[in-house]
Amino acid sequence: MKYLTLLVYKMNKRKLSVAILIFFSGLTPLLFGAEEIEPYNDRYCTTCHGTDGRGNFGVQAPRLAGMEAWYLKRQLENFREGIRGYHPEDIEGLAMQPMAEKLTNESILDILEWVESWEYFPAEVTIEGDAAAGELIYSQCATCHGAEAEGNEALGAPALSGQNDWYLITQLKNFKQGLRGGESTDPFGQQMMVMTQILADENAMDNVVSYINTLGR
Repeated sequence: MKYLTLLVYKMNKRKLSVAILIFFSGLTPLLFGAEEIEPYNDRYCTTCHGTDGRGNFGVQAPRLAGMEAWYLKRQLENFREGIRGYHPEDIEGLAMQPMAEKLTNESILDILEWVESWEYFPAEVTIEGDAAAGELIYSQCATCHGAEAEGNEALGAPALSGQNDWYLITQLKNFKQGLRGGESTDPFGQQMMVMTQILADENAMDNVVSYINTLGR
């Protein structure tokens, strides 16, 4: 019972942290004015994603260091256009959408160049599952994401190895529950919504992500 209470507390605390970020992101232009934030060249990613780009579990912000530029570009554009971060139950997406909404094409390119300069460090393993069982499931994912989860730009599939495992779990849940990928202008997201239906439950998600963790980067 104590464990359940602590778990609920942590979940509510994370949601509160994200809600605060959404609130203050909306107030920023009012408090400081557009001219005050311009000198930062829209490089405010480190606020949530960490100064070294390793991600932040507290607000479910994924690591950016090591992420492919072409995939990061697509996601920033999707957030900016409301293709991602539109569902009222996608708490983290709702926090990210107004951040990307401010970006111009030029500032996105600047961010991509900036992120590519960050050093990559292996992600910490936080998910425990049956990697052997996960390998069987992943064989269907490998068609797009590659045998080593290295990603495939031609298929629009990002690398999965090396990403924060807790973030992968969150996104698998989002796709399966229809919180992400539901827009008709997001063909890759729609494809993932279909693919996540092979995951019977959260245990299966833990297993497949545990296997991805064995692949390194």
